[in-house]
Amino acid sequence: MLEHGGRLRQAAARWSIPLDKWLDLSTGIAPWSYPVSISDGAWQRLPEDDDELVAIAAAYYGHPAPLPLPGSQAAIQWLPRLIAPGRVLLPRPTYGEYAPAWQAAGHTVTEFDAGNIESIGDADVLMLCNPNNPTAATLDRDAMLALAARQGASGGWLVVDEAFADADPGVSLASLAGSHFPKLVVLRSLGKFFGLAGARVGFLCAAETVSRRMAEALGPWALAYPSRVAAMQALGDPAWHGEQVRRLTAASARLGDLLAANGLASRAGGLLFHYAATPHAARIAEHCAQHGILLRTFAQPPALRFGLPGKDADWKRLAEALGTWSRS
Repeated sequence: MLEHGGRLRQAAARWSIPLDKWLDLSTGIAPWSYPVSISDGAWQRLPEDDDELVAIAAAYYGHPAPLPLPGSQAAIQWLPRLIAPGRVLLPRPTYGEYAPAWQAAGHTVTEFDAGNIESIGDADVLMLCNPNNPTAATLDRDAMLALAARQGASGGWLVVDEAFADADPGVSLASLAGSHFPKLVVLRSLGKFFGLAGARVGFLCAAETVSRRMAEALGPWALAYPSRVAAMQALGDPAWHGEQVRRLTAASARLGDLLAANGLASRAGGLLFHYAATPHAARIAEHCAQHGILLRTFAQPPALRFGLPGKDADWKRLAEALGTWSRS
């Protein structure tokens, strides 16, 4: 199992700080969750595929039939098994689950510098995260369209994980998956922008044949009934979407200013997190952990990922911790 953000129990044990005293900025999940309303009876219901979820998701993503998933991680695990083994290109660094999933399914993985995508060669599969996690690098839609066209012309696949794209839907290729580009597959998630990571809801936007094979691999009842209810409410509320974008935009700018004031140059990833490359990453993370603040650290290159604080008291805690570090 790879390391991920959000391991608060491990942090609490390591630094002897009670679980409820931590400020978790390690995940990139929005600090404001969609206010889901779940009735008591929902917990006795098995999921039914003929509800309104696909229609609501189709309106949101612009794809005719997004396939509901028990989190986009399910597709990351299964998709490599549905594509014939070949050469897979992945940026470095990127989300750590991609490479093991492709390798376990018999594919050969080659990595390239995430900042030098223009120089990559042909591959059976090119998989990208846009915005990239953790570097926050974002390719505009024209660049992504060019990659989709190039992969399609060579008979290759383009797989795009858009887990952090909701705050900037203009970069998304979800509406073109399967129709304009038969070998384009787009993954989406409700965990980040909607703050609903615990519901474990994702979507696969792809050609019908790909979606059908994925559905067969997942089996019946892949997505719990309460999770379907949560997804329908969250995706079908455009007024809340606009309010969330405004909140995230302000918070992301505030976080960028705070990091810069403490000597940490950063860039935002889909407004939901900031990535700061620094040779002092491990020491800063240790210092913040001693103050009950959990950050995500990366070793190659040394860097930190900061999620967004949500409350004024959380902002104050982070400012104080970074301030004592920068003055030391």
